[in-house]
Amino acid sequence: MAQRNRLEIRIISFALLAVFPLSSMACGERAVATKVPDSDEGVPVNLGVLTKDQTGWTSAIPSGFLSTAKQQGAVTRIVYDSKDYAGDGRTIKKIAFVYTPFGYNKNNSETRYDIIYLMHGWGGYAGEHFEQMEMRNLFDNMIEKKLMKPAIIVSATFYNENSGTDFGSSVSELRSFHKDFVDNLMPTIESEFHTYAKSTTADGLMSSRDHRAFGGFSLGAVTTWLEFCHNYDYIKYFLPMSGSSWYYGGYGDFQIQKNVDFVEEIVKENNLERRGYFIYHAVGTNDAVKSQTEMMAKELLNRKNVFTKEHYMFYRKDGGYHDLDAVAEYLYNALPLFFDTDDFTQETKIEDVKNDAVFGGANGYGKLIFPVESSYYSGETLKDLSLTWYNYIDPNKTVEIVNYMKSHALDGHKIFFDIYTDDEKRNDPEKKNTGLFFFKGNPGAKFAIVNAGGGFAYVGAMHDSFPHAFELSKKGYNAFALIYRPGAETACEDLARAIAFLFEHADELEIDTNGYSLWGGSAGGRMAAWLGSYGTETFGERKFPRPAAVIVNYTGLSEVTGLEPPTFSAVGKNDWIANWKTMKARLDSISKLGIATEFVAFEGLSHGFGLGTGTVAEGWLDKAVKFWEFVDNR
Repeated sequence: MAQRNRLEIRIISFALLAVFPLSSMACGERAVATKVPDSDEGVPVNLGVLTKDQTGWTSAIPSGFLSTAKQQGAVTRIVYDSKDYAGDGRTIKKIAFVYTPFGYNKNNSETRYDIIYLMHGWGGYAGEHFEQMEMRNLFDNMIEKKLMKPAIIVSATFYNENSGTDFGSSVSELRSFHKDFVDNLMPTIESEFHTYAKSTTADGLMSSRDHRAFGGFSLGAVTTWLEFCHNYDYIKYFLPMSGSSWYYGGYGDFQIQKNVDFVEEIVKENNLERRGYFIYHAVGTNDAVKSQTEMMAKELLNRKNVFTKEHYMFYRKDGGYHDLDAVAEYLYNALPLFFDTDDFTQETKIEDVKNDAVFGGANGYGKLIFPVESSYYSGETLKDLSLTWYNYIDPNKTVEIVNYMKSHALDGHKIFFDIYTDDEKRNDPEKKNTGLFFFKGNPGAKFAIVNAGGGFAYVGAMHDSFPHAFELSKKGYNAFALIYRPGAETACEDLARAIAFLFEHADELEIDTNGYSLWGGSAGGRMAAWLGSYGTETFGERKFPRPAAVIVNYTGLSEVTGLEPPTFSAVGKNDWIANWKTMKARLDSISKLGIATEFVAFEGLSHGFGLGTGTVAEGWLDKAVKFWEFVDNR
């Protein structure tokens, strides 16, 4: 931001300190135990804008994000009727400025947008966030680079034509702003612009709260906390920047515990934990109001059973002052975390999932979520996904899985692991398209590796391994879905390497290597069977323990070596690729060797049924899990 802006805000900050000395804000012990270290403790490793750790340090805005974007939004001045709530109650005119993102079309009422209301600090004004071109550029660039969804952003004011801007008058105005917001500002804006509100009645606005955010800086942060206290029915996301709640008390009389008690009471009495709410709280280490902000953060974080990381986060800008530079950085860090609950839908384009920034963008691991060999799948959207040789693909499960992946990546969890080193990938470029997707279960629980089929020509993970791994993780198991190279030999080499990787990183991954299982369908079933019989040493790795069980579905493998581990198999009787009688004969032969087996054949079912959702095969995975547990516990 321009140096002029920083100096102007600092002048206000020091004027404030002249009235209320810094000693009145002293915090005593460090703000939030070890989670929020004081600035003289040094800055920990920066986890980046997409992290969702509950506390930490903000990420700097990348170079170029404050420059003019290719895709620029527009700003519209709105005049609306209000009342002098802090004065005599007469009708007055107020002003707000509205940013609409690139591509917004006022004649297209089918496309709806999330909406963010922003409030200035002491002495600020409506449109402040857009008059500073760097701030507008930030919004443009974040949307263009898909760090946030296209949104409507409102720069409003708690002042009116009759109010003074001295400190006392400012506090009086902000304390009544929640009435103006509900009665006037929100209905006016959302009747004219295409938000998710189906109407501007109270019910229409409340029903769209999941798509509404409110944030503010300094006295705007105080306003934001008051919006939480008064208007939680209308707003789900909150961004108080450099400030605490003054529902009780005020500057110099913060009454932190009483205010947090009231916030907790609101959460509990209004079932907000179930309905959802999210607060991103931020301050700079050199901010003039650092102490009051940190004192409230400490009190909130100490109540861990209520204010979990899903609902409350506290981040600091190292070296940050009480200025608009800090505000821009807080917005950059917070806005990607808003409105992420329904990011992918059946209408989402497959390419948009693959290229999503949370998966590393165009050069990240998102390209491995769907087959790298693109000729083996078709469909533009998640709803239309079709995979060669597969049937019964469930689009609801597809959407559930990609949203699970995104939410966990946003939470800061590592969901994808390379199994080969950089040198190995340079020497054999095909190894770049390999790896393990991790569906985490309970810490210390056993693991399973699930291998999708695809005729050794491609990997049909979205239907034939991701859903299985996802369901196994729900049962508490740590499940991995392998993306491997085409070809039977190379696929088995990759599975052997995956097993070795998990044994070698067991402590880091918090997995139990005893009694693991291998799963697979079609070609993936052969992989599980071969590794179970021949071991990792046959495919280029050192010898590791064999699996406790293998789950081998719809594959026509007939060989029996006598080295097979306990085996479960399922197949459809109308499968023209894997004949059910061939599969049954193999399991009968294994069983005669005294090895535990279980076989299930489903009437009328064809090849590649995956989880079998909505078919006669639904529930087969539960039987397979019971088989694994039984043979492992013998």
